[in-house]
Amino acid sequence: MTAFSRLRAILLCILALAGSFLAIGPVFAQPQSVGASSGLPLPRFVSVRSSPVNVRVGPGTRYEIAWVYVRPGIPVEITQEFDTWRRIRDVDGAEGWLHQNLLVGTRTAFVTPWAEQGQVALRSRPDANAPVRAWLMPGLMVEVRRCTGTMCEVRFNHTGESGRATQYSGFIEQDALWGVYVNEVFD
Repeated sequence: MTAFSRLRAILLCILALAGSFLAIGPVFAQPQSVGASSGLPLPRFVSVRSSPVNVRVGPGTRYEIAWVYVRPGIPVEITQEFDTWRRIRDVDGAEGWLHQNLLVGTRTAFVTPWAEQGQVALRSRPDANAPVRAWLMPGLMVEVRRCTGTMCEVRFNHTGESGRATQYSGFIEQDALWGVYVNEVFD
């Protein structure tokens, strides 16, 4: 084995070990940082302002479109900032870039998007033993009004078979939502 081959083998081992340490990192709680452009916490949840919205592979209009959101209000997580562009991650884990004007601070969330079946209780008060107002299906998008750290007040509209829209509101356990952090508190 030549000196170059040994050096190459050592470098590959170092890279493999570094990769395994990096893979472990996200399991532990990460300290929250602040976005250089906005001064707001990173990561943070926001919603898509309107539709259609082009998500790009890089921070600028010269980058290709990765996909298009066709529904307003979709919750996304901002993970990075570059000037007026925000790197976002969606409920499926897909990442891309949106201009800051295409995002809004209104909080929305999906009810248990990781579950294929089952129902989640919408309760009348922020108490796990409060009466149930409705049973929510996985994937339902709700507007999040506030969170206590264990329960979130949400609301959503449902259009029945007659075509009449009804607004529902109540409280749901915080760990049943994608779009808020565990133990997050806000009004």
